This record gives sequence, C-alpha cells and structure tokens, in this order.
Amino acid sequence: MRTVASPWTNTFLFSRINGCRNAPKSSLNLQFRHSDPNSPSTPPLSMAASSPLSKTNPQTVSPGDGDKDESNVFQLIQAHQEKAVRLPAVEEIRTVLDHSVRGMLSTFSQKHEGYPSGAMVDFACDADGSPILAVSSLAVHTKDLTVNPKCSLLVARDPEDRTDLVITLHGDATSVSENDSAAIRTAYLARHPNAFWVDFGDFQFMRIVPKVVRYVSGVATAQLGSGEFSGEEYKSANVDQIAQFSKPVASHMNRDHSEDTKLIVQHWTSILVDSAYMLDLDSLGFNVKAGYQGNTFKLRIPFPRRAEDRKDVKTLVVEMLQAAKPQAD
Repeated sequence: MRTVASPWTNTFLFSRINGCRNAPKSSLNLQFRHSDPNSPSTPPLSMAASSPLSKTNPQTVSPGDGDKDESNVFQLIQAHQEKAVRLPAVEEIRTVLDHSVRGMLSTFSQKHEGYPSGAMVDFACDADGSPILAVSSLAVHTKDLTVNPKCSLLVARDPEDRTDLVITLHGDATSVSENDSAAIRTAYLARHPNAFWVDFGDFQFMRIVPKVVRYVSGVATAQLGSGEFSGEEYKSANVDQIAQFSKPVASHMNRDHSEDTKLIVQHWTSILVDSAYMLDLDSLGFNVKAGYQGNTFKLRIPFPRRAEDRKDVKTLVVEMLQAAKPQAD
C-alpha cells in the first residue's frame, strides 16, 4: 500500500542551485503536478495545461527589476509549474532507477554488530525493476549480505543537488540463479559495458528484491514531499519509454540548439532567462537548468501533448520553438 507523507503535487521542483547562501528566507520553492489518470483534479494533457503564461498573464519578467523582479518571477513560475504535467510519482521513480547506474548500498555489518555499513556500488535494473549488483566474494558488503540479506539502496537523481529527488529502495538481496545469469549479465553490461570483472571467478550477480520504495524531494525547502510504494506497486509501474532518449536529445540540444532551448523556456514560462540547459526528458516534457540574474534554477517544461516516440520529440520541440520565435522577434 502506498503512503504519502506530503502530497506529490506539492513536491519541490523549482530548485535554486546557486546563490543559496545569500538568498532570502522566502526562496523560490515551487510546486509541481504529476499526471494521474485516476485523479479528477489533474489537468488533461492538452495545450491549455502547458500554454505560455502570457495568454493568462501578459506580464513578462526581464532582469533588472530588483526585489520586485524576484517577486514577479516567483509568481509567474509558480503559476506555470503548478500546471506543469509530470509522470505519475511511481512511474517517475521507476524510470529514474531504471536509468541510474550508481547508489549507496547499506547492509547490516557483521564485523561491527548492530551498526550499518555502507558502500558505493554500481547497479543495473532487471526487467521488473530489481537492482542487480555485481559483487566480489571478497567485498565486505557481500559478506554482510550473505549473512543478512536485508539491505537498502539509496539513489539521488542529482547528487550535486540535495533538494532533488532521492530514492531509497529497501529489499532482500538474493543470488541470481544460473538459469538467469546470462540474461542478467547482458542487462548489467548494457549499463556498464566496461565491467570486464563480472567474469572473474570471485564475482557473482545479486538481485535486490524490492519490498518498499521510498522517495523524498525538496529537502531543506518549504516544499518537502515524501512517500512510499510497496514492492509490487513499484514493479508494476511502467518505465517511461521516451526517457531512454534523454542523453542523446539533451546533448544535441545543448550542443547545437542552446539558444533555441532558451527561447522555448522564455516563451513557455514568460521569464526572460539568461540561459537554459536541458537536463533530461520523458514523454510528457523536459527539465532544464535555467540561469537568471546570477542564480541557477531547475524548471519543468511540459510538452503540448504526450510524445509517442523519438521522432515525435523532435516534432514537439520544433512546434514549441515555432511558437516561441514570433514572440522573440
């Protein structure tokens, strides 16, 4: 059963990365909304849900207005981000873990009884979302798991930003059977192609079977959000199929079309940001790190509709850019 300590729709998204030390107490911490087909309060995936604010609020904020400018930025971004459609929480968590490769493994220490032990480990997820580890029999955490299989794996979407999404998967570590070893080896090497040591004699694959998956976002902000899902809820969630294109699409946009990304962000948020760096994307939109007046923020920019495939992502970006260019001109 899922429990939520704070509604996912109130979770932190508009994240100030730089300038925190001198920031006022009322820092720009905003909300975002996840799409939930079972929730009547969730806006449909339509142009209205992600249209530029200028249609409802003609005010556009540009740098240089001081304290009033920051207040206007907060209001405009908050209005936009409250309607910024995202994946359902469990689907986003499943997707983030599926595309992650490293985390902090916590085990019950056998050497220091009663105390936890931690190790940074590489992992890959199998078809049902269970993390797969390639472990040496010589490693302390392997010895711990052999005696007590209960463990947790902590994964941060952005290790450099403590306000971003952090996921903790609790489960039991079990050895991968000989029948499954070939398929698991293939899945692991797909994420870690240079891991030649997996074929060494002292290495084996272990699977962490999820029991509970917890998340927290917005730590140290006014928009703290957290909750958890059962292992079955987690495993039954889908991995977003567009997220696999994040790296090539974001790399291409940042390398060859950074000004276009900036124009899109300016148009669809009505904030004349100084820069916009695409971080990742999914079928419902993309996330950027935007610069404004010496500060850097993370923003969610929804697509006008759901992207069906990689080619459709390009179509949507072009449509958004075409809508932005007349305003820029």
